[in-house]
Amino acid sequence: MYPDTVELVEVSARDGLQNENMVFPTERKIALIRHMIAAGAKRLEVASFVRADRVPQMADAEAVIAGLSALPEDIVTIGLVMNKRGALRALETAIRQIGAVCVASDSFAQRNQGQTSMESVDVAIDIIRLARAEGRSAQVTIGAAFGCPFEGEVDPAHVVAMAERLAEAEPSEIALADTIGVAVPQHVSDLVSKVREAIHPIPVRVHLHNTRNTGIANAWAAVQAGAATLDSALGGIGGCPFAPAATGNIATEDLLYMLDRSGMATGFDLTRTIEAAQWLSTQMERGLPAMVSRAGPFPCSALQPTKMTKDGI
Repeated sequence: MYPDTVELVEVSARDGLQNENMVFPTERKIALIRHMIAAGAKRLEVASFVRADRVPQMADAEAVIAGLSALPEDIVTIGLVMNKRGALRALETAIRQIGAVCVASDSFAQRNQGQTSMESVDVAIDIIRLARAEGRSAQVTIGAAFGCPFEGEVDPAHVVAMAERLAEAEPSEIALADTIGVAVPQHVSDLVSKVREAIHPIPVRVHLHNTRNTGIANAWAAVQAGAATLDSALGGIGGCPFAPAATGNIATEDLLYMLDRSGMATGFDLTRTIEAAQWLSTQMERGLPAMVSRAGPFPCSALQPTKMTKDGI
């Protein structure tokens, strides 16, 4: 049985932009977020609280969140944090959910956060508890859950053990991230199933990259295995600046097309999402990896390629 609904988290304003050479001005990030809210997004990664010298695209996290202060109550903005310092910065803003991160391999955790894999779990637990004590929602992502760019294969038993330890802090959800885009559907199905069983009733979210063109197939496998939520980025933009060759996220419009045609509601409007992708392509001055915003929906609608300007649709 497939679910009637699938929740999507729009990550273009954070994971989508963090690996870009072109620095997106604050007002353009806010415009991107508002485009996606207009298209139906209810949960969005909007910033990460990290060192500006390491991730220059995220240097304006506080300004972006300040520019979103008038959002409706049902919109959940997510701020990614890697350590307690970042969490304290985030808690000084109006961000509505804290996203902690730990990493499934020692080599990647050392390069990304200067600690071992299990030390990164302990830090994430502290962040979750701090956020909850301050009255904020908090969730956590296990990065490189399907493979490490430095060590190769990651033991699924280790990922399950991490998830079980994280569950003790009662995050709102635990996400499994294919940070470098190496997963295949069977791998996704197996790991999602094992983690779901281990942490029930905490829901599982899945964050996928399309580095090796398996992203959409992996998303389907995740849904079949019971993942409650999927991450995606408008246009398929994104990547990890700390992982070699970790290219873009699965594209929101491509994922919507698959889910909509399969009878699964997301709350997004595909036409408006395609229009937003066309706008984003203009802002970035290049074509984007997504397929559906180029080919269009099916059955064919009145949607035609929109003449875009740098000021928007």
